[in-house]
Amino acid sequence: MALKGNLRDFTITQLLNLINLANKTGTLVINGSSDTALISFKEGKLAFSQMGKIDNGLASVLYREKRLTATQYKIIRSRAGHMSDKELGLLLINANYLSQADILTSLQHEFVGVLNRIFTWVEGLFRFEDGLLPPDDKITLNINLENIIIEGSRQLREWEHLQDEIPSLDVALKFTDRPGANLKNINLSVEEWRVVSYINPKNSLKQIAHTTNMNDLVIRRIIYGLLQAGIIELVRPEGVEPPLLKQVNLPSKNPEDQRSLINRIINRIRSL
Repeated sequence: MALKGNLRDFTITQLLNLINLANKTGTLVINGSSDTALISFKEGKLAFSQMGKIDNGLASVLYREKRLTATQYKIIRSRAGHMSDKELGLLLINANYLSQADILTSLQHEFVGVLNRIFTWVEGLFRFEDGLLPPDDKITLNINLENIIIEGSRQLREWEHLQDEIPSLDVALKFTDRPGANLKNINLSVEEWRVVSYINPKNSLKQIAHTTNMNDLVIRRIIYGLLQAGIIELVRPEGVEPPLLKQVNLPSKNPEDQRSLINRIINRIRSL
C-alpha cells in the first residue's frame, strides 16, 4: 500500500482505519510540526511505537511506568546497558524483579500512549514504509486497533470542541475576583494544580503548556474545566513574553486581593 500525504487531508484515525482494514505490516512515519512519531504494525495490529528522540529502551519504559525504582534503573543502566530489550526482559523475569505481565503491560501503555498523543496532530507529513519493522532486539506486541481508533475519534471530537472554546493559546489567564466554585468542594488533579501555579496575566497559555510539558489538547482540557468552574478567565497577555517562565502569585494593586487562589483555598480549609 503506497500511503503518503499530508495530515491536512487524512486524520490519524483515518490512517489507522486504513492500516487496520488492509491488515498491513510496516511502519507509519509521521513528521509533525514539532516532533516525529514512528508506529509499527503487524497484520493490521499495533506492534511498536516511538515518539521522537525519547529513549524507548525497555529499562527507560519500565522506569517511566514506575515499574523500576530510580536505584534499580541506575543499576540496570550501568550493569546491563549492553543488553537488548529481549535479553533484559528475560533477565528481569528470571531475577524476579518483574513478571512478564508487568513488562508487556508497561510496553502496551507506552505504545498506545504515543498514539494518544498524536491523534490531534493536524499539521505534518506522513508515509507508510511497507514491511518495515523495528529491529529484532526490540519487544513487539500484538494490540488490536479497534478500541484505539474509537478513543482517537473521541479525542478528535473533544479537540474540535475545545478549539471552538479556546481558539488560540496566545492568550493569558487570571483568577476571577470571586471564584464561582465552592472552595470547600474543590478537588483539582496534580496536572490542574501545576497549571494553576503558573496563572498570571503575563503568562500565555502557550508558555504554560511548554513549561508544564502538556500538549495542546491537555492544556485546553484543563483550562476549559477551570473556566467552567469559574476559577479563572481569559485575558490578553501583558507585556512581552519572558524568556523563562516562573511560578508567580497573582499580582494586584489591592493588598486584600493579593492572595492567590491556592492561599485562599488553604485558608478556607483551615476555617472548616
